Amino acid sequence: MIVLLHFYGLGYSPFTLALLFMLYEIMGVFSNIIGGWLSTRFGINRMLVIGILLQIFSVLFLSAINREWAELIAVLWVIGAQGISGIAKDITKTASKSAIKLISPDKGSQLFKWVAWFTGSKNALKGAGFFAGGLLLETVGFHPALWGMALGLGVILIAAVVFLPKNLGLGTSSPSIRALFSKTKQINMLAAARIFLFGARDIWFAVGLPVFLYSIGWDFWKIGGFLALWTIGYGLVQAVTPNLIPQKRGLKLSTYWCGLLALVPIGILLLQKMETTIPDPTLIILGLSIFGLIFAVNSSLHSYLILAFAESKKAAEDVGFYYAANALGRLIGTFLSGLLYEFNGLGACLAGSGLFLVICMSTTLFINKNG
Repeated sequence: MIVLLHFYGLGYSPFTLALLFMLYEIMGVFSNIIGGWLSTRFGINRMLVIGILLQIFSVLFLSAINREWAELIAVLWVIGAQGISGIAKDITKTASKSAIKLISPDKGSQLFKWVAWFTGSKNALKGAGFFAGGLLLETVGFHPALWGMALGLGVILIAAVVFLPKNLGLGTSSPSIRALFSKTKQINMLAAARIFLFGARDIWFAVGLPVFLYSIGWDFWKIGGFLALWTIGYGLVQAVTPNLIPQKRGLKLSTYWCGLLALVPIGILLLQKMETTIPDPTLIILGLSIFGLIFAVNSSLHSYLILAFAESKKAAEDVGFYYAANALGRLIGTFLSGLLYEFNGLGACLAGSGLFLVICMSTTLFINKNG
């Protein structure tokens, strides 16, 4: 949020902003796969510590940027910092989610509840980060905000070293690259669905929506606050999804919920065409708030299904492969968010989101028929 709003305020175009995040997402694809393999080989606790250390380095690296640098140098510097951050974030996430599979007392309803709570709380904290990013940028500025983040990460690093159990997740890793990518049909198809699910979100969320809100006069802290509320609400719904969805019907219901989600961006576009009395900003904010609630159920179902399908002895590898697909979806979505917004505004982003969700629904339907 700090990077997005700071550099848009400096006059960078939506497409250039999307490029700033490209290496972040590209590194996420590879670090998820490699992170899962490394977590199996060296243990989850070691990978969590490495991930936090890399994140501290990336924040301090970014803080060294100078406004007097030429734009090309500044862009390359930010892309590099974001690339390091992408590696850090996805190594940490893969290791953390793999741990849930290993410590859950059963692989059915209890696993579903723990995964939902873990994923929901993670996204609630992400939402708090959106708000903090916008607020810090508005109050203390770009560089002090980054230094404060590095300090906070240092505290988390110490806690991880002191409290994490040793040798958690150690196992026999895949002996070759081919074995690393040779997953079951269910995992492969679920990974394909995940690409389009998260691509559909980031097509409008990554660049289009923040730039749209800024263009209609919102301050940084207001933009960060709205995205925070959206993400926190999304995280809370994820956490309570097991109370709403029968675990035994998770696979079949994932198709229905994905189809329901596709109706939201398509519905917003249709209402805009009908020229209703609802102002466009109000319609978009209400519509995308509904999108967040339904998306949360979809995401929670998918997060449970990958752990249910994963092999216990190589859970970290299977989860890493799956979240590499997640990162690939974000990569495609972020790129298209900047490109489509520059082409035809937020409407083009919503149209792309609807198309991606139709593809996602079709993919989950195929899993149901062949699972």
